[in-house]
Amino acid sequence: MTLRVYNSLHKKKEEFHPAEPGKVKMYVCGVTPYNHPHIGNARPFITWDVIRRYFEYQGYSVYHVQNFTDIDDKIIATANSEGVTWDQVANRYISAYFEVMDKLNISRAHLYPRVSDHLPEIVAMVQTLIDKGFAYEMDGDVYYSVEKFDDYGKLSGRQLDDMKAGARVDVDDRKRHPMDFALWKSAKPNEPFWDSPWGRGRPGWHIECSAMSLKYLGESFDLHGGGSDLVFPHHENEIAQSEACTGTAPFVRYWLHNGFITVNEEKMSKSLGNFFLVKDILEHYPAAVLRFFILSTHYRSQLNFSDEQLAEASRGLDRLRTALKNMQYLAGAAVTLGQSNQAQTLLAAANQTKDDFINAMDDDFNTALAISTLFALAKDINIYYNVVMSGKASHDAEVLSGVQSIFRELADILGVVMEEETGAAISGEKSADAATVAQLLDIIVDIRQQARARKDWATADIVRDRLGEIGFVIEDSPQGARWKKREI
Repeated sequence: MTLRVYNSLHKKKEEFHPAEPGKVKMYVCGVTPYNHPHIGNARPFITWDVIRRYFEYQGYSVYHVQNFTDIDDKIIATANSEGVTWDQVANRYISAYFEVMDKLNISRAHLYPRVSDHLPEIVAMVQTLIDKGFAYEMDGDVYYSVEKFDDYGKLSGRQLDDMKAGARVDVDDRKRHPMDFALWKSAKPNEPFWDSPWGRGRPGWHIECSAMSLKYLGESFDLHGGGSDLVFPHHENEIAQSEACTGTAPFVRYWLHNGFITVNEEKMSKSLGNFFLVKDILEHYPAAVLRFFILSTHYRSQLNFSDEQLAEASRGLDRLRTALKNMQYLAGAAVTLGQSNQAQTLLAAANQTKDDFINAMDDDFNTALAISTLFALAKDINIYYNVVMSGKASHDAEVLSGVQSIFRELADILGVVMEEETGAAISGEKSADAATVAQLLDIIVDIRQQARARKDWATADIVRDRLGEIGFVIEDSPQGARWKKREI
């Protein structure tokens, strides 16, 4: 099956063919660093990380660029309210961005250009648009003239006449058309500024991504990602100014947009008080659970965020991890070794899972369907484990090694860490060390086994019951006992 992606530009799925065979040039709109990243930031960056991982898995060489909008009204407002400089605010929250995104196992982009480092490129692009008649200067401000670009609205599907009719009455009457947008804004009191041919000022929002993507990826590149809220006006304006400046179309071959996040079925907003920072979520849930939760829904679909949904994701991830632990346990268990029909059946199921997983990802990166194939394989693994542990079949170590390799290979495409993280992942206690907890549990299980050997059933039952009270169960088998987290 050929990889097909939903191209927002044409409103349909299309076969993916990069401009240069074997190479993918990818630009992703980054954050405005004026606060800590929120759950709405986490979704797109996890999405584009998986998309990049899948391209690389399929043998593509990917060049991934993601910007920081470090010159912005919100950054300036935060700096003024705190009595610090704009770049101090930006640097603080860029560091905060990397801190939580690293925890979410998001691969670093190859390049993180900042607006403040690209003023010469931005000024030059604005001047070119003026020279070509696509922009005009008014009292130190420079606007893009949307009526000059014949294809304006081709990404969002909006018509200029409709937009003009619906324009606010308080729109800047200096503009030739209500939808003309700022390329350069003249300096105001208490704001940072840079010199330009039109006087001191700073860039408008949209011009930055065009200037930086053109510099690092060229006049036309393969993939541009962002949230669906950026389709209009940001990405629409990127197309207009970029294609007008270079004379090259398309500016981007494939536009991909992730869906919105709601909180308990309501649109996320600060005013509603349902605005969640990633760092706060990670105080209650392991990073792998949050990542798994986001990937359990197709990236273009609306995603509802709630404690119940996160708890369900935690249970789902535990099921996959239990299957992996069962495979690992068999490797060291005292079981009969040898070939068996059950092992060959499991290997066939693993190979089929791999095919189904790839087909799901080839269908517009359908991670939800891909995850469902892993659940099916986990069920097959657990069946095999129970059959071997009951002594009804021999354990084929070579086959199980191959199955485990496939399982990990597919999980790695999703970037889901299959080993439990330290802290809350194993015990719910952030300060605990997972390895130490595991060692203590092994000791407790061994003590229980010694009690059973002495026929001290009361003590053995107390140990089992007390462990159950804190979320762990003991599985007894002819080959011994093992502990595991209880699946909620």
